Amino acid sequence: MSYVVVIPARYGSSRLLGKPLADICGEPMVVRVLQRCQQSSAARVLVATDDDRVALAVTQAGGEVVMTRADHPSGTDRLQEVAAQLGLSDDDIIVNVQGDEPLIPALVIEQVAGNLANNPDCGIATLCEPITTHADLFNPNIVKAVFDNNGIALFFSRAPIPWHRDAFALNNEELPKGEWWRHIGIYAYRVGFLRQYVQWPPALLETTEALEQLRAMANGVRIHIAPACVDVPGGVDTQADLERVCAAYRAINDE
Repeated sequence: MSYVVVIPARYGSSRLLGKPLADICGEPMVVRVLQRCQQSSAARVLVATDDDRVALAVTQAGGEVVMTRADHPSGTDRLQEVAAQLGLSDDDIIVNVQGDEPLIPALVIEQVAGNLANNPDCGIATLCEPITTHADLFNPNIVKAVFDNNGIALFFSRAPIPWHRDAFALNNEELPKGEWWRHIGIYAYRVGFLRQYVQWPPALLETTEALEQLRAMANGVRIHIAPACVDVPGGVDTQADLERVCAAYRAINDE
C-alpha cells in the first residue's frame, strides 16, 4: 500500500493567530505534526500552505512544501490542488492530517490509509472514538457518527445521534447503555474523489451542519469509518490546548 500524507497549514486562525508556528518545546507546531507523520510508512509527507512563513519553517526542518492558493473555500479543495500539482492518479490515496494535531499517532495514519485501500467501493475513510459523557454527546462542537455493520457511514451530525427516545426524555445526565461515536477528523481520500468533489456545489446537508463530508454523502460517495486503533489526543484550537500539548511533549522528553 502506498499513500501520501498532506498537512494543510494556514497561518490565520480566529482563536490562535499564527497557529502553525506556535512554539511546542522549541519547534513550530507544524514541524511537530510533520515529525509525527514522518513516523508513518507514507511514501511522501508534505505541508500544503499559502504562507511563506509556514513554508520557511517547514523547509528549515527538512520538510517538503507545496504552495497553494489562498482562496480555497475548504481544506478539501486545497488537497485537490495538491493532488493536481503532484500529478497523482485517480486511484492514489492522500491522507489529510490537520496541521494542528501535533500529537497524532502514526498508527492511525496507517490505519485510515489501509482502511481505504481495503475498501475499493469507498471514496473516503475516516475514524471515530467512543463518546462516554453526556456533555460530549450534547456538545455541538463534537461531531457524532452513525455507521452500519460494515463500517459504512450513515450520517454525521452535530446533534446527539442516535437519539435514545426513552432515556433522553428523562433528562438524565448519565448515558444509557448504548453506543455513541465521536468523529475524529483524519481522512484518507482517493484522488479521483477529490476531483469530483470540487466540481459539486455545496449540499444542503453540508451547509446546514457545516460539515464538508456531507457533500460527499449527498452525492452518493461511500465513507468507511472505524474506531481508531489507539487513542487520539485532541488538537490545538485555543491557548489552553497549546499549553496541554506542550505539557505532553515535556512529559515525553522527561521519560
